[in-house]
Amino acid sequence: MSGVSETFLTKARSLLTLEYLPKIEQCLEQLSDDEVWWRACEESNSVGNLLLHLSGNARQWIVSGIGGERDERVRQKEFDERRVIHKAELLARLKQTLSEVDTVLAGLDRAALVERRRIQGDELTVLEAIFHVVEHFSMHTGQIILLTKMLTRGDMRFYDFSDDAPSENWKNISESEE
Repeated sequence: MSGVSETFLTKARSLLTLEYLPKIEQCLEQLSDDEVWWRACEESNSVGNLLLHLSGNARQWIVSGIGGERDERVRQKEFDERRVIHKAELLARLKQTLSEVDTVLAGLDRAALVERRRIQGDELTVLEAIFHVVEHFSMHTGQIILLTKMLTRGDMRFYDFSDDAPSENWKNISESEE
């Protein structure tokens, strides 16, 4: 079972830091600070709200819920924020959170995956908590991509379709900008 546990944790860490984060970074590069806080209507979220929400969720579920740090999250504030917080600050917060998440996951005893934790009032396994965060991050990364495409009217070019099968292009784009 340790091979499965190791594979799961390695993939979770990779998705969060090497796939979703670079895509979000590329989106933010395309947007102005005002566009980051644009919303289609009052009931919808801006990219800025989604970034605050991703940081809050990952910190609550993994850094606090699994890692044992104090949970100080006030979830509704993530959605109520209307000030224009600069995208560089939002990205720095998200990177800091993901660094802390990665530290918790890297140091996690593989046997702990079946341990139970209480997070947001629910009792679930550590594995379920990690799975939730990865899935949650994926969904909101997709929303950030959609909002970026709407605002820029452009293609993010995350995949190269010149061959029979699409190949990942966001890694090449990120590496060429370094």
